[in-house]
Amino acid sequence: MAHRNMKPGKIFINKGIVEGAQINRSPSSYLQNPESERARYSSNTDKEMVVLKMQDLNGAELGLLSWFAIHPVSMNNSNHLVNSDNVGYASYLFEQEKNKGYLPGQGPYVAAFASSNLGDVSPNVLGPRCINTGESCDNANSSCPIGGPSMCVAAGPGQDMLHSTQIIGRIIYQRAKELYDSASQEVTGPLVAAHQWVNMTDVTVQLNSTHTAKTCKPALGYSFAAGTIDGFGSLNFTQGTTVGDPFWDSLRDQILGKPSGEIKECHKPKPILLHTGELTKPHPWHPDIVDVQIVTIGYLAITAIPGEFTTMSGRRLREAVQAEFATNGMQNMTIVISGLCNVYTHYITTFEEYQAQRYEAASTIYGPHTLSAYIQLFRGLAKAIATDTVANLSRGPEPPFFKQLIASLIPNIADRTPIGKNFGDVLQPAQPTYRVGEVVEVTFVGANPKNSAENQTHETFLTVEKYEAASASWWTVHNDASWETRFYWHKGLLGHSNATIQWHIPDTTQPGIYRIRYFGHSRKQEFLKPAVILPFESASSAFEVVTAW
Repeated sequence: MAHRNMKPGKIFINKGIVEGAQINRSPSSYLQNPESERARYSSNTDKEMVVLKMQDLNGAELGLLSWFAIHPVSMNNSNHLVNSDNVGYASYLFEQEKNKGYLPGQGPYVAAFASSNLGDVSPNVLGPRCINTGESCDNANSSCPIGGPSMCVAAGPGQDMLHSTQIIGRIIYQRAKELYDSASQEVTGPLVAAHQWVNMTDVTVQLNSTHTAKTCKPALGYSFAAGTIDGFGSLNFTQGTTVGDPFWDSLRDQILGKPSGEIKECHKPKPILLHTGELTKPHPWHPDIVDVQIVTIGYLAITAIPGEFTTMSGRRLREAVQAEFATNGMQNMTIVISGLCNVYTHYITTFEEYQAQRYEAASTIYGPHTLSAYIQLFRGLAKAIATDTVANLSRGPEPPFFKQLIASLIPNIADRTPIGKNFGDVLQPAQPTYRVGEVVEVTFVGANPKNSAENQTHETFLTVEKYEAASASWWTVHNDASWETRFYWHKGLLGHSNATIQWHIPDTTQPGIYRIRYFGHSRKQEFLKPAVILPFESASSAFEVVTAW
């Protein structure tokens, strides 16, 4: 919708260090990089945040765009809620401050917290520990003496993952606010964009004056299945694996076919678990054609990265692109790594980190020379911009367009209610009175929330509403995007389900009469007839919120 609301304005930039929000989750891999290179940096993560402040010509605030290297994995893989993570919480706080009187997700001001070179960066700052013994498991295999890698988990700094999300998100928000409020350096100059499609499976990389190398068809290594300290995998896979296992190799060969000798040789020392570049049914498992793109506004260059660069990979790319601009007459360019842009291609490690074959290296799908290929390609884009020859760039091979997407393997079934009940009927009512700090919990006869996602009659699954006596009406104070609310769907048998809504009453809540409303859609399926999606809504009984008994 942004293109329908364009207006003249100004952009201001600021940069600053963020402390206490991140650690490197693969420090042993980082140590594989040359000591002379590591000595140039004070940390094994990039701590700098870049903030763009946007205003209209009258000085009215329009939005914020920020880049900072951190994985949004404060919410771990045991989470079953659909909610934002640390950077999403930072955005939530910023937008709530700027959009006074609006519910979350509404209002004109937009605060975007974008990704940077976050590939090996974790927000779980207490580091990895064995959950059964409490001892550190910060080792090359992220494994515990008892229980192996499944016991090695990073957490913190909060009491639980929701608390940790809020702590890290608030650190990011507060630093962004400081930089935003003090941003005074205006970004001026022409807007230029350079874009190419590239077959990343067949890029020849010039390593030096006498040697070249090539990228590979995509493949995932064994350590991909091991997961990370932010979320371990399953079975017996371990990070740092450089030798395959006969059992898993045999099982893969029987189900998917054998990887070719060419792809195995190209990816060494990665032992290939999934040769995705040679798997094409029902669609290619990984992309061959990838976007590379740079957008410049004056002295600011935003490199649109189709994946997750590690800390040192991002540093090398920034340095190379800046040098290319300088060589061609554009001095002192500010280079921003904007990760996860356009198509997704997993991770990009340095060549040295690749040798260790931890999770990020096993997920570097185009082989050990992936970073060198990207640096070469982005230098080409930078040179084209600096020499005003973007129009001469080859568009490259366009990616395939798939008209038929993969259908869900799980059939949709009709929603049903208990005998004598309707959708939305209250099964567990609210209590008559609550104090601030307590939790309201109401359970309704529910329906599959996927029906609502596909048929957006309502823009929320729930509201918390306050009764205003003066107007004899109910006013919405929270929706499902509010951090004070939770929506849980409990699936039963034969299409039966319940929906439980919680409201964690904030200390700032005004005393008064409240209620909770539930919005849903049921799927009705009659024999030999098309399914029909029907909206419904319901409300709890009214209850009182007091500050104290």
